[in-house]
Amino acid sequence: MKISARNVFEGNISAITAGPVSAEVELTTVGGDRIVGTITQASAASLGLAVGKPAVALVKASSVMVMTDGSDVQLSARNCLAGSVKKYVPGPVSAEVVIGLPGGAEIFASITREAAGDLGIKEGLSATAVIKASSVIIGARR
Repeated sequence: MKISARNVFEGNISAITAGPVSAEVELTTVGGDRIVGTITQASAASLGLAVGKPAVALVKASSVMVMTDGSDVQLSARNCLAGSVKKYVPGPVSAEVVIGLPGGAEIFASITREAAGDLGIKEGLSATAVIKASSVIIGARR
């Protein structure tokens, strides 16, 4: 599969919570990180999702928010993945921030250069990737 999404997480479905319209799907990656996505019940059924089934979670870099020093903040976003800035590439308008997670995965974020400056982004800085569950796309092989 070739896809333009910068964040591709492979793993297995570890939980599914069904609702009347949507399903919350939790994927545990090879490195042990957990990514939660919300999809429609129809999509969950058509993908044949079940606990233990291999799957992939996709997230566009522009859907990843970056937070530093969030120790006193609680967010409604289901995915708050803490790590440290592994790479920072500033551009004239936007910047790429790569956050390395303890399990070895990397999360790519595309944020404005101004925001990167306001956050004091630099390599080695502790940072958290924040991703809303509705921004996660779940895929499964047939």
